[in-house]
Amino acid sequence: MDKDKQPDPARRSLLKAAPLGLLTVAAAARARAPEAQPEAAPAEPQQAKGYHETEHIRRYYRTAAYW
Repeated sequence: MDKDKQPDPARRSLLKAAPLGLLTVAAAARARAPEAQPEAAPAEPQQAKGYHETEHIRRYYRTAAYW
């Protein structure tokens, strides 16, 4: 084979080093990112979700005579 047709080893070393460069860039970006601050507690208490028996529901049950 001619020397002109053989692959250039410098091109292959670039391809081998590319993932390391990407990891370095990602690590640097993560180090520069501001830290997440905890969210403030909600001002009003959250209401219970789902079924819960309240006074107007109890009154309905009494008047409906199902129970």
